[in-house]
Amino acid sequence: MAVSTTLGPRIERFETLDGSIVYDVEVAPCSGGGTRLAPDLDEAEVCLLARAMTYKLAVLELPIGGAKIGLRCAPRERAETLERFRREIAERLEQGTLMTGPDLGTTEADFAGLPRPGERAGVAALSVGGVPAEELLTGCGVVSAIEAALGGTLRHRAVALEGFGKMGASIARELAARGGRIVAVSTLAGCAVAEPGTHFPVERLLAARERLGDGLIGALGVEVRRPEAVWSAACDVLVPGARPGALDEHRAQRVRADIVVPVANAPYTAAGLEVLCARGIDAHADFVASAGGAMAYLSPRIAGARDVEEARTAMDGLMGAIVREALEHHDGPYAGAVARAERFLRTWLAPTERPDGPPLA
Repeated sequence: MAVSTTLGPRIERFETLDGSIVYDVEVAPCSGGGTRLAPDLDEAEVCLLARAMTYKLAVLELPIGGAKIGLRCAPRERAETLERFRREIAERLEQGTLMTGPDLGTTEADFAGLPRPGERAGVAALSVGGVPAEELLTGCGVVSAIEAALGGTLRHRAVALEGFGKMGASIARELAARGGRIVAVSTLAGCAVAEPGTHFPVERLLAARERLGDGLIGALGVEVRRPEAVWSAACDVLVPGARPGALDEHRAQRVRADIVVPVANAPYTAAGLEVLCARGIDAHADFVASAGGAMAYLSPRIAGARDVEEARTAMDGLMGAIVREALEHHDGPYAGAVARAERFLRTWLAPTERPDGPPLA
């Protein structure tokens, strides 16, 4: 692989395919982050995602650097691209200097046979109802964060989901199990907003997704609106779930939720976050709410659980404690999460080795 000599994160570009690995903390003996595949992925986005991983691992108090792998290819080239990727990445995973797993555009099956960060912990190998434990526990982590952000139960609380892929579906299952109500959902095909006083049953959403993919929006018996309509849906909690930088200052002005709890990495622009805070909306950190997958692999309390139910209970405790700590910060929960992460980074990185700020698009 060719190594970039430019300042900033260390970038290694693959030799046989279009893609790269970004290491956010160059001095880290081990770095971790997912592998994202998309035809329009650029290196700047991969660098931002690596920074989000650094902060995610730091809030969990793990001395591991953030990393991200970005692969670009057309859909018809996916199989060949992933086969080349597997050949090039295997040695790094064997050495233990890099940990990776599925992200946008990749699945658990794409990593079959490669060393994984959770192989020594039973949770990482489990699945429930055909859902991999990492995916399930990431969704569980988001919902644990939502409950803590609400200060209590999710029962009868209205939630809007941006995106309804595998992670949106995982979140929806967990929301329904805890009494939450999905009142708006968006995909690339549009946005569906439930009639006042009603909500979308999760079984209906999942069945429509199974049949129609993103087209599920047209099968819910309501007007199909533009995808952007999700930002202005009246709800208790908004869950951004798509690409970085989606919540800019213009969309932040339209948000009608009391709380924003993102599963998407780096969903806020700096200006968007400022607008939300000025409007009195609790904007929670993506690198906290989406940390369930990292916990499933790397947190001793969760990765060492005997089964997924025990891991769920541990997730509620750990995620709840982090969110409640963040909420105590006078500048809001995002600032509180940044303070926690940077406090830990100072324990193992010299000033010149630390990131120059949180993951804002």
